[in-house]
Amino acid sequence: MTAQTDTTGPVTTVFKVSGMSCGHCEGAVSGEISQLSGVSSVTAVAKTGEVTVVSAAPLDDEAVRTAVDEAGFELAGRA
Repeated sequence: MTAQTDTTGPVTTVFKVSGMSCGHCEGAVSGEISQLSGVSSVTAVAKTGEVTVVSAAPLDDEAVRTAVDEAGFELAGRA
């Protein structure tokens, strides 16, 4: 029997973002976060304020906050 201790996979993190109200908002937030190193997928949903990010490794919250700020919105934290 072998243990797989070195196996790592994608990390999925859900963030809460304040102020998104439409598809354009979703695109702006997704576009900025997508530029972060290691990010492979971003799904923003204005209705819930949730942004689901799939990345190769855990993301630095401050890097995500800066990206969300650049899009003109506010990171409220993790969901």
